[in-house]
Amino acid sequence: MFLAEIRLDVAPDEGHPFDLPVVRALRDGRGLRFRTPVTLLAGDNGSGKSTLIEAIAVAAGFNPEGGTTAFRFATRATESSLGEHLTLSRVAGRKPRTGFFLRAESFYNVATEIEQLGVVGSYGGVSPHERSHGESFLDLAVHRFGPGGLYLLDEPEAALSVNGCLALLVRIAELVAQGSQFVIATHSPVLLACPEATILEIGGDGRIGEVDYDRAEAVALTRTFLADPQRMLRRLLQDDR
Repeated sequence: MFLAEIRLDVAPDEGHPFDLPVVRALRDGRGLRFRTPVTLLAGDNGSGKSTLIEAIAVAAGFNPEGGTTAFRFATRATESSLGEHLTLSRVAGRKPRTGFFLRAESFYNVATEIEQLGVVGSYGGVSPHERSHGESFLDLAVHRFGPGGLYLLDEPEAALSVNGCLALLVRIAELVAQGSQFVIATHSPVLLACPEATILEIGGDGRIGEVDYDRAEAVALTRTFLADPQRMLRRLLQDDR
């Protein structure tokens, strides 16, 4: 464990992202604590998961578009200013040996920077541009992620098949056993099953609550659908008329 807690300092009351329910809830609460080496942020689209994990990454010194703390490229500044108002409480005497911020939506730009820096060897020896999107994500986890690291991942399942998610799950477990910490925003029922992880679900009102795996909305809805796809489709299509 490297990060113990985040707190929101004095910040504006209005304007994006400070008017998001999750940010308002964070302002009104006592911060967000990380109790286990893997923290999974769950919630519906628009709940603020990606905004929050981006802010944590910026506050921790990572490049807003992704990469390590040494990456300093920028293609278009789209990050919010939330990271400037977060205070990170770190575990005393613990400093990560390495780290990475993965944003699924901007990994193409990170791949270009990897080529330009000439560090392809650290990512499996093949440029991410010469691999499929999913293969490049797994190359990153296998070859670039190492022991004792802090890893912030924003919806890594976006590029992965179910098999790919399972492979990433195994790699996360390996790295946790080697002293790494992960904070992951995800919709994936596979990744939400990460052993000994804490699932924090962001509700419609922005409140962040810890839930068990079986009670996570993404898990419950997926199970309902897979139990009887035709029944759910009939209901959805009927409701849509």
